[in-house]
Amino acid sequence: MIRLMTAGESHGACLIAIMDGFPAGLETDIEKIERDLKRRQRGYGRGGRMRIEDDRASILAGSIDGKTTGAPIAIQIPNRDWENWKDLWASRSLPALTIPRPGHADYAGMTKYGLSDARPILERASARETAARVAAGSLAKQMLAVFGVTVASYVTAIGEVRAKLPGDSPEELAARADEDPVRCPSKDCGRLMTRAIDQAQEAGDALGGVFEVVATGQVVGLGSHTQWDRRLDAQLACAAMSIPAVKGVEIGPAFENAGMTSTQVQDGFLVDRDGQIRRSANRAGGIEGGISNGSPIVVRMAMKPIPTTRKAQPSVDLSVQCPATTQYQRSDACAVPAASIVGEAMIAWILANALCEKLGGDSIDEMTRHLEALRRDG
Repeated sequence: MIRLMTAGESHGACLIAIMDGFPAGLETDIEKIERDLKRRQRGYGRGGRMRIEDDRASILAGSIDGKTTGAPIAIQIPNRDWENWKDLWASRSLPALTIPRPGHADYAGMTKYGLSDARPILERASARETAARVAAGSLAKQMLAVFGVTVASYVTAIGEVRAKLPGDSPEELAARADEDPVRCPSKDCGRLMTRAIDQAQEAGDALGGVFEVVATGQVVGLGSHTQWDRRLDAQLACAAMSIPAVKGVEIGPAFENAGMTSTQVQDGFLVDRDGQIRRSANRAGGIEGGISNGSPIVVRMAMKPIPTTRKAQPSVDLSVQCPATTQYQRSDACAVPAASIVGEAMIAWILANALCEKLGGDSIDEMTRHLEALRRDG
């Protein structure tokens, strides 16, 4: 089992990702990690914070001479905005935030921890934390690539604009997504999405949307049907729902399947001329009975609009228990394109963990031998 923990605040000195149990012998490409960090920062509708930050990663532990050692890995991402905040923190001159913002962790967190100031809550609850997850997920993608697994994403909806995507492969859709400002594979729909973001921004509002993460090249047998917490779809859903503002998840076209008959949604078995088993479709999203079946794993996530808006919202000033309106904090008009990159990271992390569990071994070489034996004898 590999484990991931992150630390750091939105305006603190840095973010840290700690990865424990990662196999030894993986060549670590820091440029790929920073490329994914840049992908998270881009996207039409991002706010002013992204003009300040220039995310750079450094591996502090767990890698020697460019290879993982099997020891815990620590990745650091400095916050450039820290220079604008450190003196304020040190002098304790930041005013207390006593008006909780609807849709945020402010009120629930203040109540849970007995705080009179929301700042410690929003500093940690901020989506800035996901930069650390993207760094860890990028390393997970590097490990998965050794075994022929790729993880990619693209946006399918923003606000009321729904993309009509061609029937191309997930790899082709994802490649086109990286060329589009909103990460939509359809340029025409992408233009409509950017227009919708502009309109929301002009109105002091924000938009949510839907994105898909697709993993191809899967090993059959990841996860298990034997216990609820070992089911691969349950683990993927948990990881997806941990992304800030993600409020819905489905494996494959689950909600569409719910309106069809049983015979319409089954992925029939077929045999090729060379004797290889294949499936007639992939309406199961690559998972049956909590176990990967070899088809592409498709996870679709619905993200609510960012709750921070320039338009004031009704609230209460908890310091005096009187009605008040929210104070605007710097935010995005739309973070769906960025969230799709975070989605890649979280799905990659779960699949990397499941692959380690399936193959066993403490090093990449040992895992490779086990996979070769599995394919030879299976």
